[in-house]
Amino acid sequence: MPPLVRSFLPIVCSLPLVLLLTGCDAKIDQFSPNTLYSLTLAESQSALMDAAQTDTSAVLEQAFGTPNQPKWPANLLSGRDRTLLEVERLERAAGPISSLQDGSHLGLYREHCVHCHGLAGDGFGPTSLALNPYPRDFRRGVFKWKSTRRNAKPTREDLRRTLIHGEAGTAMPSFSVLPDDELDALVDYVIYLSIRGEVERELLAAAVELGYDETPPEENLRLRMPSVSDAASAGDAQAASEGAEATREIIQEVIRSWVSAEDAVVEVPAAPPANDTDSIERGRELFHGQIANCVGCHGPQGNGAAVTLDYDDWTKEYSTRLGLTPTDRDAMKPFRKAGAPKPRPIIPRRLQGGVFRGGGDGETLYRRITQGVAGTPMPSLEVTETESGKGLTPDQVWDLVHYVQSLGKP
Repeated sequence: MPPLVRSFLPIVCSLPLVLLLTGCDAKIDQFSPNTLYSLTLAESQSALMDAAQTDTSAVLEQAFGTPNQPKWPANLLSGRDRTLLEVERLERAAGPISSLQDGSHLGLYREHCVHCHGLAGDGFGPTSLALNPYPRDFRRGVFKWKSTRRNAKPTREDLRRTLIHGEAGTAMPSFSVLPDDELDALVDYVIYLSIRGEVERELLAAAVELGYDETPPEENLRLRMPSVSDAASAGDAQAASEGAEATREIIQEVIRSWVSAEDAVVEVPAAPPANDTDSIERGRELFHGQIANCVGCHGPQGNGAAVTLDYDDWTKEYSTRLGLTPTDRDAMKPFRKAGAPKPRPIIPRRLQGGVFRGGGDGETLYRRITQGVAGTPMPSLEVTETESGKGLTPDQVWDLVHYVQSLGKP
């Protein structure tokens, strides 16, 4: 076999069948359902999820459309919630790849992102299994690298920064060459996929509470998009559809969590004037001390030598939190078939390399130390006004920042 053919075969074999049969610019009618989370709920709640998945998929298509024709449920929203995303930008990022006479591109997500993050933002694109770490699964609504509190969503600027700079030490590249309007469209679409995915998860969880099992519950309890009559009767407990109201509340709450991200940005105090050498030495003591205890994961002097056997939250959800062992191949097999990547232990950053995912500037590291990293075992650290055994003062956090930065220098 010619060398060129041999080198091309792995790429072909990794592509989804739907793209191989129809082409990369093909229209795809529907998003695939989140069968992984359905299986996780089925295991944890001892429930049958087929009926719940059917009604949930119908609601999602009515509220958010399809991969080729995205929608935005503005009729259920008001104020800032209503204008969080622009349908025009979603339409530009969605659909098959093409270009117009003026040179502008359409289908931006499939052009730049789908091969890693997957069509539904599940992190299971055709190249994902070859990457370490795996691409982000947007559907949980959890993002690591952001300027906001640990439990808050990222801001638009956080996502834009990731697109422009990429993520050092990962396969996430920089898209700084893209024009501003294309970056804005991709940011909107990532938020859209995350909202859609989180709404799907919340609807599936609500379905269990509403009584879904092998068959749907009574009509009043079935999940469905709220209608005008539902809105008119929302104050009447007997007339309102409980399933429709649950759907409305879930959609509104998920979208509101994104709107409120701007209000959750962590303010970073100015670094105190101090001798760098003294600050670094104080930071070294804190790094190896009992309060911060960074050495417990990152190893002595940040060399990454500490042995850890932990996993990120995406993996724990379908393994340890169900009482299953991630390394048990038989136990993981059903979840793998449902779209779960092979579990990999999470590895703390080797700080001596000077590669800081999410950024190595002072403000970013300050937020990383105080807020931890969402979705990972990296904990948050309490900030106190005075020195105590419970947390660190802002000045002490800055000393720790200076020490961590010093580890990455030659």
